[in-house]
Amino acid sequence: MKIRCGKPNTEGTTLVDVVMSVALIAVLAGGMIGSLTFGFQTMGRVRENQRATQVMLETVETIRLYTWDQVNSNGFVPLSFTNVYDPQAAPGRQGVVYYGSIETNRPSLGATIDMNMLQMKVNLRWTNQGIPHLRSVTTYIAKDGLQNYEL
Repeated sequence: MKIRCGKPNTEGTTLVDVVMSVALIAVLAGGMIGSLTFGFQTMGRVRENQRATQVMLETVETIRLYTWDQVNSNGFVPLSFTNVYDPQAAPGRQGVVYYGSIETNRPSLGATIDMNMLQMKVNLRWTNQGIPHLRSVTTYIAKDGLQNYEL
């Protein structure tokens, strides 16, 4: 049996190598956490915008189903409304609250059709993380619209 008594192994990991590798791992982990945070915030904003679009579309489609007399009567179409993201959740945990307003104007098309049409603009405002948001949609309503259409 032979016992080798060679030089002791001097090729170990130094403190500088450990510090540098820990620093590199920390930078990579920080970048990954930052990317995930940015991605979740972006998805939250996309959800808010999508919900705002749904609220505006629901409001416009409801108004389009009203008759001409209902649209022109005072107080039938509410000028303001609110919509919460999740109305069935516990109070204080319902998410973003959307505040809507409806503006009604007579369009100026320069024809006799002006008296038989209305322009309605639905504005939607909400605030999340201190940032105000605004979306709006404009539609027209005709006196002889969907309700009086005959084939």
